[in-house]
Amino acid sequence: MELTLGMYHSFGNDYLVYDCMKNSYELKPEDIRNICNRQFGAGSDGILVGPVQIFGKQGVKIYNPDGSEAAISGNGICIFAKYLKDAGYVVKKEFVLQTQSREVFVRYQNEEGKEMTISMGRLYCGQTEPLEKEAETVESSKEKSEHVSVDYQGKKYEGTCVWMGNLHCIIPMEKISREAVCEIGAELEKSERFPDGINTQIIRIADKNNIYTEVYERGAGYTLASGSSCCAAAGVAYRLGLTEPCVYVHMAGGTLTVRVDEEMNASMTGSAECIGKITLSDEFLRKYQIMAE
Repeated sequence: MELTLGMYHSFGNDYLVYDCMKNSYELKPEDIRNICNRQFGAGSDGILVGPVQIFGKQGVKIYNPDGSEAAISGNGICIFAKYLKDAGYVVKKEFVLQTQSREVFVRYQNEEGKEMTISMGRLYCGQTEPLEKEAETVESSKEKSEHVSVDYQGKKYEGTCVWMGNLHCIIPMEKISREAVCEIGAELEKSERFPDGINTQIIRIADKNNIYTEVYERGAGYTLASGSSCCAAAGVAYRLGLTEPCVYVHMAGGTLTVRVDEEMNASMTGSAECIGKITLSDEFLRKYQIMAE
């Protein structure tokens, strides 16, 4: 009995990769929670499962450390693209990858597949519910106000909701911190307005080409980096007239380059690194009844 996973990170956002072409066991939510536990397990910000077929296309399933499934993850896509190159599944310079919520286009920037540009698709400001395979228009789908008011330390701030395969709330602030995003993010995540949760980013605009952000993700909590969050933040900042279409988004774990076009399509240039492999011990597998079937 053996279970081996790849270990990768993108700007400190670390994921384990479970290759389901090499493993027949299907991970359960409780398995993912136990494996991702940083005190008693291997520890990670989530698990990427693939390659799998999604809507008849090569895809990846993305799981948060609490066992819930994420619709999309920019850094997760960077990591999985690097794994596909490392494992020899992709040899071309560019390819399409399907997630649960949308199709993305990946282009490697070097032979090792360490750096890549990902076309993440369109951002829908004001959208609080995902479109059915993005076949409907925003106008014909159920919408709510794009604005969210939050209170922090006696001051009111206004955030903007944006959907890009998953839901985000972007809140400009004069000062940002881990403590602030954790308090605001935890409150928004459990809000009745967002029954499926929401990702929260507080941002500080340094100038027209530089944004600083702190990130709190649904199902994961505080993270050092998030590609989809950077795209959402850049899109909202551009829509509000605060930045140019191409910006550097600075996170606790590093800096992403994001470009947004006139139709609110976002692309990000990021990187991913392989840390190594981890094989879970028989003792661990037996303790948490993983692969017990």
